[in-house]
Amino acid sequence: MPVLIKSTYEARVTWLGHVPGGQESLRAQAVERLTLGFAGDAGARHEGTERASCSRVTNLYPRGTTIRNVRQLTILSAEEMAVTAQKMQLEALDPRLLGASIVVEGIPDFTHIPPSSRLQGPSGLTLTVDMENRPCVLPAREIESEAPGHGTAFKSAAKGRRGVTAWVERPGELALGDTLTLFIPDQRGWLPGA
Repeated sequence: MPVLIKSTYEARVTWLGHVPGGQESLRAQAVERLTLGFAGDAGARHEGTERASCSRVTNLYPRGTTIRNVRQLTILSAEEMAVTAQKMQLEALDPRLLGASIVVEGIPDFTHIPPSSRLQGPSGLTLTVDMENRPCVLPAREIESEAPGHGTAFKSAAKGRRGVTAWVERPGELALGDTLTLFIPDQRGWLPGA
């Protein structure tokens, strides 16, 4: 019996980016297509099946501990980015400055889709959502360099709207305009003590 339910929600890919590895900046380069393997986007900042732990998991591991890489990709919602831009008093937010891998439109409250949800593309490519991606100072620095006086507003403006991190469950290609279908886990919400 399947434990992932095909939802009625689909998202259209409106932007794709490659964040080159080996650079300090998380600035992405716009691309028309991504070929994603089990290690993610080849040559990208977050490529790999393993990674060094970061501040997100310091309550579990000392910083730098080798762990599974479940944050190969950063997926953002065009609708949520528009709200964040408005709160920052900007016309728009450039996905390049946010280190985005994929920007989609069409799934409401995208940042809060359940962990372990799947996004499946027409090639069979399937991405597994790890969890909400929290706003941090790295995009704020990039925004500040392009729009002086606005970068510091990013963390609070993007709270609850920073998208999700994800990893490749099934390799494949993704192109601009492709549709991703959302599959969600078939389980009730956690009720400790019930």
